[in-house]
Amino acid sequence: MTIELGRLCPRCAAGWRECARCRYYSPATWPTDTADYVCPQCVDRFYDHCAVCSVYTAESRYVSGGTRVCSRCAPRYTACEHCGTLLPRYTDCDSCDAGGRIWNYNYKPNPRFFGTGPVYLGLELEIVVPEHHYQLSAQTVSDHARELVYLKHDSSIEPLGFELVTHPMDYTFAIEQFPWPLLEQLSALGCYSDHTVGIHVHLSRAGFDSPAHIYRWAKLIYRNESHTVALARRRSPFAQFSATARERVKHTAKDDVRRFGLNRYQAINPHPRASLELRVFAGSLDRQQVQAALAFAAATVEYTRGLTSAAVIQYGGWDWHRFTAWVRQHPEYAPLQAELEGIACAC
Repeated sequence: MTIELGRLCPRCAAGWRECARCRYYSPATWPTDTADYVCPQCVDRFYDHCAVCSVYTAESRYVSGGTRVCSRCAPRYTACEHCGTLLPRYTDCDSCDAGGRIWNYNYKPNPRFFGTGPVYLGLELEIVVPEHHYQLSAQTVSDHARELVYLKHDSSIEPLGFELVTHPMDYTFAIEQFPWPLLEQLSALGCYSDHTVGIHVHLSRAGFDSPAHIYRWAKLIYRNESHTVALARRRSPFAQFSATARERVKHTAKDDVRRFGLNRYQAINPHPRASLELRVFAGSLDRQQVQAALAFAAATVEYTRGLTSAAVIQYGGWDWHRFTAWVRQHPEYAPLQAELEGIACAC
């Protein structure tokens, strides 16, 4: 089976290779560090180009200075004792010495995991920053959360701003250890985050029990569009509840190549290499609202982890009121419960 032409006979398929990831055949493939080949559909989404040997790799490591290398070439470098970033000779670690630095949009350091999982959340908070306090705001973030977060330029934030990105952390760690007073300090500097920007939460695929679990989770969100939008405080073209995305939930769950017909601007972006990106929430520097976004991500995963087919068919397990009743029974999701109560009072 090929991506471009459907099925081909053996004579016409001569010289085509099977992609190591999607298992489709393609006339153009690139070698990887595992001696396999990868097709054009998968190469840019799931593989990095090794700066030393030029092969593509799914297990790259960041090198101080901005390049990435495969696992075979990584031993040529020493590793930073503090964060593990690979260091060229006579080079300092830019990940550790990045106080107040704002990286380019494509910056992707080695992830540092905080907490015990199994689900790790990555918060992306888009923040509008006044020009006269731009560097001071960046330095404030660094002073309070240097090991946990980094900042990236984002041209979609107008008139000026940056994206605060956390390393992966489990929900308990996020609520208890993230420096939440930082949000108030940024507000005091004139920064803001509202419906014109967003909060995105990445959820580690490895934290789900199975593709069926991912399917149940995504269906819960897509079947409750109006409630999710109300909780998220915005309806955005950058977080669409599109009919195509709904139809391809099973492909999203299986990490199937057929989801590639979707752009990333979906309520659930299926494209990241090892995570699912929940994009629905409006931006905010309000502690409860940001915590509620993390709580919603974590709670929906845990609720659907134990959701059986019988519970869905016989008792309406995907119904919003079933989910919110479950949240009320789990005090660890108090920020989400508080937001839900606020919505109810506003209706």
